[in-house]
Amino acid sequence: MKAEIDETVRASRALAAAGLTDMVWGHAAIRDPGTDGVWMKGSGWGFEEIDAERVVLVSRAGEVLHGDGRRHIEFPIHTEIMARRPDVGCVVHTHAPALSAFASLDVPLRPISHDGVVFCDPQLPRFTDTGALIATAELGAGLAETLGDAPAVLMPQHGAVTAGPDAPTAVMYAVLLERACRTQLMAMAAGGPKVWSDSEEAAFKRDQVWNPTQREAGWNYLQRLAERSTP
Repeated sequence: MKAEIDETVRASRALAAAGLTDMVWGHAAIRDPGTDGVWMKGSGWGFEEIDAERVVLVSRAGEVLHGDGRRHIEFPIHTEIMARRPDVGCVVHTHAPALSAFASLDVPLRPISHDGVVFCDPQLPRFTDTGALIATAELGAGLAETLGDAPAVLMPQHGAVTAGPDAPTAVMYAVLLERACRTQLMAMAAGGPKVWSDSEEAAFKRDQVWNPTQREAGWNYLQRLAERSTP
């Protein structure tokens, strides 16, 4: 229990340090090994405000099993993805503006930068059933189906979700996806992009630039940054 709570705190603080805050909205969730539920930050708190007292365990049915806080209405994002994907230990949902802006364009995400190579070949799916909140198990299951085995799914009119075997992976995917979308938006505003990595180079860079050691290095940096930012 303590390990999952601590990991939820670290994931939340890392997302804040990376600038993926949206006041009190957005959330990271850690799989609970003993139930069908997830550990996530309580509703009403920003990523940078999370400590062990502000983490709750939410069952797949939406019951708060541990903690005194309220749950987020969009808990089905996390519970339904983890129900479909036994390989996933952490799910992140953010509303970073670059994600929503890029998702609205309905164009491929190109591997223009290092960040983008994670999310091509195949292209990221887009969840188009609704742009509203994922507040039901049915919508959560639909989102999980759209995500499939991908590392992330774009949600037009909403944001994005990333998934990984652990918090370092899912959080870094969220950070990289926001950066990749922002980079392409800048390139498009300048009249491009004109060049990007081909499939062979993108595959090589996925292992060279974003192997587990490199993802862990990024995660550790965000942890140090979060510590420096905490009063």
